[in-house]
Amino acid sequence: MTKTEDNQLKVTAIKNGTVLDHIPADNLFKVIDILHLTQGNNQITIGSNLDSKSLGKKGIIKISERFFEDEEINKIALVAPQATINIIKNYAVVEKKVISIPEEVVGIVKCMNPMCVTNHQKIDTKFTTIVKGKETLLLCHYCEKATDLRNLKIISD
Repeated sequence: MTKTEDNQLKVTAIKNGTVLDHIPADNLFKVIDILHLTQGNNQITIGSNLDSKSLGKKGIIKISERFFEDEEINKIALVAPQATINIIKNYAVVEKKVISIPEEVVGIVKCMNPMCVTNHQKIDTKFTTIVKGKETLLLCHYCEKATDLRNLKIISD
């Protein structure tokens, strides 16, 4: 990072990699957990609580030399449905990806039912996504408890 003449911080561009932008500021670290970004040796730049016209405050993540499969990216739709994904090659945006909530969510979020088998045994959680109007619910495969996206608890590694 360098400072500009008007004392603004400027984040260095990445040559190749992925930029995740428009992440709600309060969900930035959930995205980091979901994508396992604390593992690996890639250079990562994280901006938190940045001003955003549409979100008020937003987060941004730049990951050098890392590209994600659509299935990986769609996982973040649970906590950052309006996030934008830009694929960078040779300092230029070569692709913009749209995220969508996956039909099935495995091993990312905790079941909210304290009696669910996944909260007592080493079993990956598994949910089916149900969209009802503007509300999205996750239906547990094991106990059939439905959880709305506002009450999600991300499973951290």
